[in-house]
Amino acid sequence: MDIAALLIRTGLVTEREVAIARQEAPQRRLDQVLVDMGVISEEDVLRALASELGMEFVPLKDQEIDPDLLGRFPATAIFRHEILPLERNNGTVTVATADPFDLESLDELSSVANCRVQPVLACRDEIVTLIKEHLGVGGDTIGQLVAQRAESGVELLDDVPEEMGELAESAQAPSVIRLVNELLVEALEQRASDVHLEPQEKGLVIRYRVDGLLRVQPVPPEINHFSTAIVTRLKIMSRLNIAEKRLPQDGRINIRVQGREIDVRVSIIPMIHGEGVVLRLLDKERMKFDLSRVGMPDDIGGTFRQLISLPHGIVLVTGPTGSGKTTTLYSALGEIRSPETKIITVEDPVEYHMGGINQIQVHSKIGLTFAAGLRSILRHDPDVVLIGEIRDGETATSAIQASLTGHLVFSTLHTNDAPGAFTRLVDMGVEPYLVSSTVEGVIAQRLVRVLCSNCKQPFTPDEKDLPRDMPRPVDRLWRAGSCRNCRDSGFTGRSGVFELLVNDAEIRRLCVERASTAAIRDHALEQGMVTLRQSGYRKAAAGETTLDEVVRITRGDVS
Repeated sequence: MDIAALLIRTGLVTEREVAIARQEAPQRRLDQVLVDMGVISEEDVLRALASELGMEFVPLKDQEIDPDLLGRFPATAIFRHEILPLERNNGTVTVATADPFDLESLDELSSVANCRVQPVLACRDEIVTLIKEHLGVGGDTIGQLVAQRAESGVELLDDVPEEMGELAESAQAPSVIRLVNELLVEALEQRASDVHLEPQEKGLVIRYRVDGLLRVQPVPPEINHFSTAIVTRLKIMSRLNIAEKRLPQDGRINIRVQGREIDVRVSIIPMIHGEGVVLRLLDKERMKFDLSRVGMPDDIGGTFRQLISLPHGIVLVTGPTGSGKTTTLYSALGEIRSPETKIITVEDPVEYHMGGINQIQVHSKIGLTFAAGLRSILRHDPDVVLIGEIRDGETATSAIQASLTGHLVFSTLHTNDAPGAFTRLVDMGVEPYLVSSTVEGVIAQRLVRVLCSNCKQPFTPDEKDLPRDMPRPVDRLWRAGSCRNCRDSGFTGRSGVFELLVNDAEIRRLCVERASTAAIRDHALEQGMVTLRQSGYRKAAAGETTLDEVVRITRGDVS
């Protein structure tokens, strides 16, 4: 078949685009090159081929899969060839494939199951998603252990120590290595920030945190036989004690996956039914530290840039774990970084490496705490200091002293809102007059999921369904849809909502008088501070997120 002539005849591509594609990759099939270039969608190609070949194109979004039918076919063949049995009629099995010319795969499936197969065309991503949903990640590895599949493409960048013992040997088996690699690859493909391996009474449960929410990852039930070996393999990769099963352990893994360097933080805690593992995945290449990308509106962004350009003082970022505080601080450092400015950070742990910035890793066991590190680095003549987190009074006092001696100090604090940072520092034992004279501004933040631009749906909200504190009128809002681009979740990525409080004479007076957080908050609102909830409402009204998301991650402004 002349695929080029078919695509040109159907008006999907031009002769110029075909010529460019042939120059790009002359050895590959033309339609696949055009799809990779973004000239044409895979669905359009498959529909054209189906029409030409007299085949059927089947959208798999709402397709029901028969588990009994699926069980008749070897998982290895399904995974390797990316073909999926859909239904059986009169002895013939309908099979979805993304390649109508791969007759060898269809013949193999027909032979091993001893039945006739009828191919239909479907998009590759939809086929792979359904395979993983019904057979689980690593289903072929567990079923066939070291089967014929291609390597996962995970490269461990650190040397693994040669541990002796039967436990280490089982964890170093090729099947276990492959299974762990597949779990990591699948997590990265789903844009997961964390992988949770949780031993339950009925077996191992694996969950991925994607855009801030946990979702259960389908895995074959046979994975329970490998749970101990999986944990041991992760311990070996992160250089932890494989024999210690009674105490929590923390480690780190550096890997390269499909050309991308990934930093994996490993936390292992003994639980009732075994050891629970949480892996924090930090994709170094995906992280872009730029204030214009964190989601700050222009008015808050402009004021925040003024704060981080001050010659001295303290600028705090507050919020719960996982709210993007570190990203905001690193973006701020990237904004002010220059050859004329010396920046030193003290962190636990150092999450991201930035050129032009001196970074120190805290080691509490040997006495290198935040406070001790801060006292030492002041002798290195810094202009800007970043403290990973103010956890106690000693660190808070050291940060105050650093700002009083002419340094600009950035740090994070765990409070629910921006006004609470002042009273929190006082509660830590810092004198109120020192807090009032050094803290220049506080920004609180949360992360909301961003609606998929491809499938979000506008609607007119009912007045009674709107929160009482939401500004009126509200003519239009958006709700999540479902499409292949967002894996049917309706969301792609996250963005920040912010509450910025700038210190002034009245806040300094209230702080010295040990006024409550509510009093400081009331004054800030009078001066025009936009709360986290109101910042979220702005994003919802602009179609960036949903009202439900705003309500989920922020507290209402009225009781």
